[in-house]
Amino acid sequence: MAPIEISDSMRRAFADALTLLFPIECAGCGLHDVALCDLCRAELLPEPIVQETASGMRVCSGLAFAGVSARIVRAVKEEGKTATLVRALAPALRHAVDDICALSAGTSPDDVVIVPIPTSRAAMRRRGFRVVEMIGKCAGLAPRRILQLTRATVDQRELGRDERQRNVSDSMRASTAAGTRVLLIDDVVTSGATLDEGARAIRAAGGIPLGAATVAATPKWNEGEHAKRVGR
Repeated sequence: MAPIEISDSMRRAFADALTLLFPIECAGCGLHDVALCDLCRAELLPEPIVQETASGMRVCSGLAFAGVSARIVRAVKEEGKTATLVRALAPALRHAVDDICALSAGTSPDDVVIVPIPTSRAAMRRRGFRVVEMIGKCAGLAPRRILQLTRATVDQRELGRDERQRNVSDSMRASTAAGTRVLLIDDVVTSGATLDEGARAIRAAGGIPLGAATVAATPKWNEGEHAKRVGR
């Protein structure tokens, strides 16, 4: 049977019909008929922020979690809009990974084990996917699930710094060979408490946490007294 040829006008009509049935809009600004417009995509160009957690671990974030970048991260995490947006966020994470490796005596990402902060069971049930692992794979990384949660924690969005530290204290364990050099990754850093807990678990298992990389850093992280700007 010969293939059916579809004219350009028919394709456009079909696309228009789909748009009517399933309207899309830019996750960054609401512009119609596009998942991510060019102006909002430009807002995702990496502008690395390098700081330290309360324990002194270096963390590099590709973006500030504000405005367009915050809306896009939320669209991925809370609305499941992954097809276009995950790819758009990947360069920010990759840039952060490359920068933190360069700060660690010129280490290459190929010379370390990339370890994501684990997704809670509740978040996995709600979303159906692991956000930072998906972004990491789009960034050309090979995340390994070395960290596991040992107990449930509460949602940290409304918690202060000290409350966050208590909330995640001793909540993770790691399965890694002694001497393994590890780089932690996560989507957003707010206080650094979760990353510090991941690093503690890595050290307890004999691993060596070199630092952490995240897609974005919140204003709480950028302005907090516990975080320090680090010269590059």
